[in-house]
Amino acid sequence: MNQLVDTRAIVTGASRGLGRGVTEAFLAEGASVVAVARDTGPLTELAARDPRLQLVAADASDPAVAARLLRQYSPAVLALVAGAAPVLRPLQQHTWESFSMNWNIDVQITFHWLREALVLPLHRGSRIIVMSSGAAIMGSPLSGGYAGAKATQRFMADYASQEARRGNLEISVSAVLPKLTPATELGRAAAAAYATRMGVPFEDYLRQLGRPVTPEIAGAAFVRLAAGLDAADAYMLSADGLQPLSNPTPGEQRPLPAGVKEER
Repeated sequence: MNQLVDTRAIVTGASRGLGRGVTEAFLAEGASVVAVARDTGPLTELAARDPRLQLVAADASDPAVAARLLRQYSPAVLALVAGAAPVLRPLQQHTWESFSMNWNIDVQITFHWLREALVLPLHRGSRIIVMSSGAAIMGSPLSGGYAGAKATQRFMADYASQEARRGNLEISVSAVLPKLTPATELGRAAAAAYATRMGVPFEDYLRQLGRPVTPEIAGAAFVRLAAGLDAADAYMLSADGLQPLSNPTPGEQRPLPAGVKEER
């Protein structure tokens, strides 16, 4: 307990789902939390009980919001959890607008906040945690561009980590990829869609998924990363906790694959 005493954190997407779990876990460990969400209503009761929780109703995809809040609060921990629920339908039933929604929201949020954190920059020793998705590895054929957007978020976290090292900023950046979970509205809707697609009862599909990632499990994982107890660039998150993943991008010291020429 109290692993984050005297730590200020910003959490985007803080009012519901896994973001709500991260917010509550940070508070439980002693942090002061700036909770950013389009609708902060679900957090008003919690904020009334805990003066360390400050609510900011804002669009996290707005670059001006990222710039203003990072400068105003100078957080030691930045948790990027905000994103859009994908439109659940097969590829041929998507429009480009529905297919690209997560590119225009989730990826844009990650871009603006990571960019501002590096340009500012955040104080040395700061930690940034990007919530991606297990779909970044497994795919998600009913979610349009969601899986690709989540894979890009993981790449962007790694790019930001490389730039922080190159600039000697001493800022750590990690991506967390939670497995599909019915414990959130987004995950439950996706699970129902896949159960229907497979022609199996919803409860049977849930049993196939195994123990779910809950907001509490996500919160505990983010606390470990915020407290510096783990140090990998990316993690899969299951009900058993964090499992480190290999790095997805070539770093400065890694050789190129045979036959691949370096771009000039």
